[in-house]
This record gives sequence, C-alpha cells and structure tokens, in this order.
Amino acid sequence: MNRTAPAQTGGKIPAQPGPKETVRGQQMATQAADTRTNAEDRTVATDRHEPGTGPAADGGRQVAGNGGSPVADAAARGVIPGSGPVQGPGERATVRLRETGPDEPPRYAPEWLELREPADAGARAHDLLDPLRIRLANLPGKAGYVIHDLGCGTGSMGRWLAPRLDGAQHWILHDRDPYLLHFAAVASPRSAADGSRVTVETRRGDVARLTPDALAGASLVTASALLDVLTREEIDTLAAACTGAGSPALLTLSVAGRVELSPPDPMDEEIMEAFNAHQRRDGLLGPDAVTVACEAFSERGATVRVNPSPWRLGPGEAALTAQWLRGWVGAAVEERPELASRAERYLRDRLAACEAGELHVTVHHSDLLALSRPVGGAS
Repeated sequence: MNRTAPAQTGGKIPAQPGPKETVRGQQMATQAADTRTNAEDRTVATDRHEPGTGPAADGGRQVAGNGGSPVADAAARGVIPGSGPVQGPGERATVRLRETGPDEPPRYAPEWLELREPADAGARAHDLLDPLRIRLANLPGKAGYVIHDLGCGTGSMGRWLAPRLDGAQHWILHDRDPYLLHFAAVASPRSAADGSRVTVETRRGDVARLTPDALAGASLVTASALLDVLTREEIDTLAAACTGAGSPALLTLSVAGRVELSPPDPMDEEIMEAFNAHQRRDGLLGPDAVTVACEAFSERGATVRVNPSPWRLGPGEAALTAQWLRGWVGAAVEERPELASRAERYLRDRLAACEAGELHVTVHHSDLLALSRPVGGAS
C-alpha cells in the first residue's frame, strides 16, 4: 500500500516510521507541515486531553487469549487494531505506535486510520450535506468558514468534507496527539469545491473540555468516529459548547451496535452482543452514543437529523475486514473470556473466508447533523 504521496498534494497519509525511525519521522512531518504555505501549524501545548478522546478505533480493545490462538497471535504480532489493541489498565481504545513513557498517552496507528479512510468516505451520509450547505450559505457576513475538527486523527474528515463545500475554509484540527496532528496538517486539502482556498491550523488539547468560548466564531464543528468513545458527561459538554456557540455539528460514523456477516455463523450474534457490552465499559456510551447525543443537542434547542452510514465490506476491502475482525472478536473475548475457545475457531474461519473473498460484512454506523440556533438570533 502506497502511503508516501508528497506532502504538498494532500489526500494521502505519509507512512508510519518503524520503531527506530519514529523520532526522525516526527521531525520530517514537522518540517513538512511547517513548509506548507497554506497551513498555519500552531500546536497549542496544553495537553489536557484525557484518555479516550480523539479518533475512534471503531470498537473496543483487543485481548490476548491463550497461546497460539488467532486472538493472541494478533496481539503478539502488533497488528493494526481494527477494533482496538492490547492495553494496560485504565487505557481506552488506542494503539501505541512505539514504546512510550508512563506519562505519555497511547497513540493511534496512522496505518489503521488510513486503512479505514476509504470505507469511511464511502459510508458517510451524503444526504446530510444539503441541509448543512443551506445553513452555511445563510451565515451572515461570512467571507469564509471556520471549521473545527475534533479528534481529527490524520485529517480524514477534512479530506472528505472540504472538497464538498463551496467557499474559503479555515480548518482548526484538534487532537491530543501531535504526531497525528502533523499527519493531518501535511495531508490536508488545499481547495474547496469551487476552488476557494483551504487553510489549516492544529490545536493539541482536550476536546472533551470544549467551551462555547473555544468555539466562538465557528461555522461548523465536525468529528468522525468520536461519539462512541465519549461518556454521557463528555457528550453533554460537547453539545453545550456547540449550541452555546451557535455552531452546527456534523458528527459521523458512530457505531450503531449492529453487524451483519454473510455467510452467517451461529456465533455472530453472541460475538456482537459481547462486543457491544465491551463498548459500554467504564462509562463509555458505545452504541448508545448517538441516542444520547440527539437528546443532548435537542434539549439545547438544536434541530437534529440522523442518517445511517454503514461500512459495506467485501472482497475489495479484505485487509480492512481482517483487521476489523481481529479487534471485534478480541474485544468480545475480553468482555466474555468464556468465549475464548469457540471464538478462536470462529475467528480462524472468518479470516479464511475473508482471504478467500467469500466474506461480506456490514458494520452499521450513524451520522448526526445538529443545527443549533445561531447566536444572535440569525436564521
């Protein structure tokens, strides 16, 4: 897979460096971001971000099973976590790119974020764009749009959305991980749908502690695969910040708790239920997140629309499907260890069918558009 497109072109994520190249890779990413003429890379060194916010790994955490099992083998090989990696106590669904100190937060693998990006792009609900465009077009006295991307990861949301909106745009990318922020800045798009300029800056910090003041002047708040790794309190904070600033919010690709596999297997439902329970650990909302977000925004006067945004994975997405399967089953086994022996057989059979091009998977997600009342009573 080619991950080394020139930085100035945007749209592709640079390759992740190996363990010995990590520092050098970060320096190169920094230099590339700094030399872009259209990017204002202002990384704010206020790392108040608590574990679990940032881009979702679309699932829970992987678990090492008995020696020799596919679940244990996946963990031992350090695979890209389709639904989450092995983790230590107190950590949420993230992945360590390299060895980190005890005070350094775990990080997502750019490879996983890149692997899922085409499926994300194909799944997002295009029907929500027209009401969003109408709202943006009616903003008073705007020479351009200011768009906050929360938990931006490598910037896939901007690469998808910026070229679908007319008008000059300034994207403010939020994430806890400066390494991913550099990826996002380097690969950000340069132009909008009508050729208008797109610029970008980065902010490192805690997206769960946003305030209306932090979003003052925002034309739009976006996030992708974020809601399901938040708590009820964090979603309330997000909704209060967006509605307090009068900003619409487009929050995409939250897990819906439903998965369909073809051909079916008797264990499908059991694995799915265990995975969903795992998603709700430690106060996280998992598949309940969209319902809670709808309530939080509606209670604050926003008009809310929800559309389905399923991944539809077939032979052409075998690499993504295999990684997702390992994490999906691993999380289920961590939640219900008594499944381990049967899950080992299940995962082996599913991976074989995937490799043979015989497996089709639909992973259901939901996209949410919340149109808050504009500040000052504008329509």
